[in-house]
Amino acid sequence: MTDTGTIVEIIAQYSKHGWKLRRVLLSPELFKRLMKPEMIFEGIAPQESAVDALWFSRDAKNGGETWELRSLGETPLALLQVFDESDSEEIREPLREEMQERLLSFVSRKFASSD
Repeated sequence: MTDTGTIVEIIAQYSKHGWKLRRVLLSPELFKRLMKPEMIFEGIAPQESAVDALWFSRDAKNGGETWELRSLGETPLALLQVFDESDSEEIREPLREEMQERLLSFVSRKFASSD
């Protein structure tokens, strides 16, 4: 079960490797279980979501920017997208939304198959 300590550890691990926390997606259930979410997430307000996940970004080696969507579920899972530096937010945001949908789809299938 995901808890405050687990999330703090994940954020610290990513930070150690140059990743910056950018967005937080939380189900209402997980949000209620967390202690002091405003402190855990470095001032980033969590967005309500059907999937519990963290968005991180860092500079890509080729000059662009890499975004990673890290599931907070029991099975570690991350989706990665590298953006070119010339990509506008109009290009980036639909791709990030698609990644969230893919993660939700995967988590939903995994949950359904464990029943």
